[in-house]
Order: sequence, then C-alpha cells, then structure tokens
Amino acid sequence: MNRLYEQTMLFDFYGELLTEHQRRVYEDAVYNDLSLSEIAEEQGISRQGVHDLIRRCDRILQDYESKLHLVERFARARSTVEEIRRLACEGEETASGIAGDGEKLRRIQALTGELLREL
Repeated sequence: MNRLYEQTMLFDFYGELLTEHQRRVYEDAVYNDLSLSEIAEEQGISRQGVHDLIRRCDRILQDYESKLHLVERFARARSTVEEIRRLACEGEETASGIAGDGEKLRRIQALTGELLREL
C-alpha cells in the first residue's frame, strides 16, 4: 500500500480517536497537503513540533490498526466484493444453461457468505 493511501485509510478508520488538535494537524498534512511551515504557522507551533506530531499520529493510527485490523478487514471485504462483481459480470455475458453457470453461482454464494461473516 502506498504511504499516502495507507495514511488516509488509517485516518478514515481511526481519526476520530485522535485529539482535536492531532486531527487538525494530521488532516492538514495528509488531506490538505499543507507544508510543515504552513501548518506550523496556522497552529502556532514550530515546524519540528508539526513533524513530531504527524509522526506520533502515524504511530498511534498504526497501533490501532495492529490491534483492531479494521483497514485490513475492509480491504479483504472490498476484494471479495470486487470478485463477486467480476463473476456476476461474467455470468451476464454467458447464456443461461451453459455449463459452468452452476459453478459460478456456487462461487458467488461462497463469496457472499465470506463477506457476511467478515462484516
């Protein structure tokens, strides 16, 4: 996972667990793409303070993920849904009654069962 995508996913899932100050600074850095200087000026703290706070937030968010695995579970569920969609599209392209349809339907049922257990 690239770093920016990972940061945004972690923030989306666990950002509310940060303090208001941590959320504002982290959001400015990750979502608003502000420089350390811009954030420091806006928040009235040093660039080093902003840098340290962002690193601390990264560590906090990663700790939450290592304990709760919500992003990981979401990614697995998304992958399962994408496979279901792909199989469904293939099923639409095939004429009914052709060999293999039953197997695809069984696979779709198995995938949806996995998804329901995941959620």
